[in-house]
Amino acid sequence: MQLAQLNIGKFKGKRDDPSMGYFFDNLDRVNALAERMPGFVWRLKDDSGNATNIPWAGDPSFAVNMSVWESVEALEKFVWQTVHAKVYQRKGEFFEKAEKPHFVMWWVEDGHIPSLEEANERLQHYTANGPSDFAFGWADMAAAKLWQEKRCA
Repeated sequence: MQLAQLNIGKFKGKRDDPSMGYFFDNLDRVNALAERMPGFVWRLKDDSGNATNIPWAGDPSFAVNMSVWESVEALEKFVWQTVHAKVYQRKGEFFEKAEKPHFVMWWVEDGHIPSLEEANERLQHYTANGPSDFAFGWADMAAAKLWQEKRCA
């Protein structure tokens, strides 16, 4: 089994807004790094090489990030031990504070590429029912050691 993840966020500004510059200036670099990471399998992207033009639930003001990894440890290393962490630390500058869950993970069969519909179903289930084998978050992964450290820091 491999680990799929979905992360959505409502942009605070448009792509050409100077306040969004740091995010968009680093997007291609972070995406390229993800693809070079050990344990990376797949990520959602369009012809431009990223997913920021793919609307979430028909709303172009939302960014969607979806990827598949060989393990939670591989995803954690990318999230918390690369330049991604620096961008993540500044997420409040670029995204509105979410009022409900905006991140979910689930297991997929090796080689399965999840659809946005599947990801939405997982996120809705997680939001309505909390963690389960069907959909879960960092706190529900015993193997998520780096997340534990960052949360406690």
